[in-house]
Amino acid sequence: MKQVILDRIRAALADRPGPVAVPREYRRDLGGTDIVELFAERAADYRATVTRVSTVDIAGAVAGALRDRGARRIVVPAGFPDAWLAGADVEPLRDDPPLSYAALDAADGVVSGCAVAIALTGTIILDAGPAQGRRALTLLPDYHLCVVRTDQIVGSVPEALSRLDPTRPQTWISGPSATSDIELNRVEGVHGPRTLDILIL
Repeated sequence: MKQVILDRIRAALADRPGPVAVPREYRRDLGGTDIVELFAERAADYRATVTRVSTVDIAGAVAGALRDRGARRIVVPAGFPDAWLAGADVEPLRDDPPLSYAALDAADGVVSGCAVAIALTGTIILDAGPAQGRRALTLLPDYHLCVVRTDQIVGSVPEALSRLDPTRPQTWISGPSATSDIELNRVEGVHGPRTLDILIL
């Protein structure tokens, strides 16, 4: 059946010219825009809590965010700097051996880094790299605290794509998980964490 369909498509396109070049002159940067400030603004528009912190204050900021959420049992992916958790009164749940889905669901939250963040859309992208872990780690817990370094923030989607390896699994996060599918009532925490805190480092 597949071959029949392809043959019909080829026959229908037989009198068409060969491959057509697709223009790819996308705007790649935002020219003079403060992309860190724009990212913070757009992420906050999506109901994420955004806080800017210095390298010196990162451990205190992580500890404070977790304390404010009452999060004690925290999933910690490989590569997340231990120094960033130094001031937190938490029980770290390491994913080695891999935590079960039940254990992830029962955790109070997860901390992670990211691969890249997009200012124009307020989006964080994870690609299972260092400090991010496998996708389930940031999809099942109800709370996600993500540390985004300023050098990971880019202006636009094309700029972000140029930094990503297309063969790696990607999770694109624009605010807490939410849907309005049922009677147009917004429900948060359906396909991922209900609460997203972002620390811009």
